[in-house]
Amino acid sequence: MTELNKLTIADARDALRKGDVTSTEITEACLTEIEGAGALGAFVHNTPDLAREQAKAADARLQAGDAPAMCGIPLGIKDLFCTKGVPSQAASKILDGFKPEYESTVSQNLLDAGTVMLGKLNMDEFAMGSSNETSVYGNAVNPWKVDDRDLTPGGSSGGSASAVAADLCLAATGTDTGGSIRQPAAFTGITGIKPTYGRCSRWGIVAFASSLDQAGPMTKSVRDAAIMLEAMCGHDAKDSTSADIPVPDFEAMLTGDIKGKKIGIPKEYHMEGIPAEIEKLWADGADMLRDAGAEIVDISLPHTKYALPAYYVIAPAEASSNLARYDGVKYGHRAKLDAGDGIDEMYAKTRAEGFGDEVQRRVMVGTYVLSAGFYDAYYNRARRVRALIKKDFDDVFAAGVDAILTPATPSAAFGLGEMKDADPVKMYLNDVFTVTVNLAGLPGISIPAGLDAQGLPLGLQLIGRPWEEGDLLNIAHEIEARAGFVAKPSKWW
Repeated sequence: MTELNKLTIADARDALRKGDVTSTEITEACLTEIEGAGALGAFVHNTPDLAREQAKAADARLQAGDAPAMCGIPLGIKDLFCTKGVPSQAASKILDGFKPEYESTVSQNLLDAGTVMLGKLNMDEFAMGSSNETSVYGNAVNPWKVDDRDLTPGGSSGGSASAVAADLCLAATGTDTGGSIRQPAAFTGITGIKPTYGRCSRWGIVAFASSLDQAGPMTKSVRDAAIMLEAMCGHDAKDSTSADIPVPDFEAMLTGDIKGKKIGIPKEYHMEGIPAEIEKLWADGADMLRDAGAEIVDISLPHTKYALPAYYVIAPAEASSNLARYDGVKYGHRAKLDAGDGIDEMYAKTRAEGFGDEVQRRVMVGTYVLSAGFYDAYYNRARRVRALIKKDFDDVFAAGVDAILTPATPSAAFGLGEMKDADPVKMYLNDVFTVTVNLAGLPGISIPAGLDAQGLPLGLQLIGRPWEEGDLLNIAHEIEARAGFVAKPSKWW
């Protein structure tokens, strides 16, 4: 059998059920690979003993014939998910030493399905970033390399993307607030889906922007995304935004039949300065779907141009509210105080030491837009714009469009450090194609579809109707089959 860490979830599941391989063997292959991959900075808290214990339990379950599809599959878990007894820091100094006494609903669902946790994965601090350069653990690095530069794996789920692309694990969890699953997936040549808001429970996931955050899988194929997403989803009474809607068998919906499907191409996404390679990839994607029998139609999403400004008002506002709880009182980092310092000094020093620059920037922006004099001018206006953006999508879907095809990112992966000292807005523009999906609460998927002139992966994004992830995955499956993307990074780490 091929190197076990390189298996897809689907192939591993079939081999495990046949008895050709054990979960323990696949887990050991991944653990060995992780040990030699320190240069990627992907895994930040390794849990080898726990992984071996879980793999042994999965093997017993497989032998007993009581095994869901994900049983025995070794995964990496983004550091934003609380994992019982295992450090869960959201890549921030302020949560140093925090080991939760509970498990997030999504990671619990995966454990209940018999998966194996190899460890926690690097990310941007509190999921705020598009390049994985704001982490207290240091940068995560893209396994793809075309010259002597280290490239970004994208953010905030950069560690997850890097680990999956480098075959350190079979798949990983990510979270997506403005593109944090789809952009890293595109940068590393893997598949990532953000489900409809409310499809996966947010309970036990460290909050960034509560009305935008959503968990999803990052995998080596569309089929794997379908299998893993089903295990992650489900209604959760502990999350008031969790939808009580049945979870279908997403894998069974991968029929490959998309004849008569109407795919929209939004004219507003043809933005000024978009590289010719991205435009060509987009046109090629439309041709692939046309060849598969889909109808390609031009559509308009007129409020798209307001999406980034609205997002960068709403997300920081919710972040400033959510991050107010980190004050050095109950858990995590607490600053050393001077004689005579009171509680105000403790709060100020703890937060100044505990939060990185990008988090401080967003908290200050968020606090400003929520302040008495500016609440209406900024926050309420952004909320109204958000409603208009959602209505644009509603109108398009009401007109019979089944899915929308766009690029996933405005470029291929860039070098680490290249944007760090630039205007922060330049970094924020990385999310230009993805934030609308979060603002409207829709499902979106990034599929690797080609390489740029340097040999770096490029992704296409499909946006689907709410709650129709199965249909979205089926259309994505057709792009995957026709694009035939099989490129892998050459091992240098």
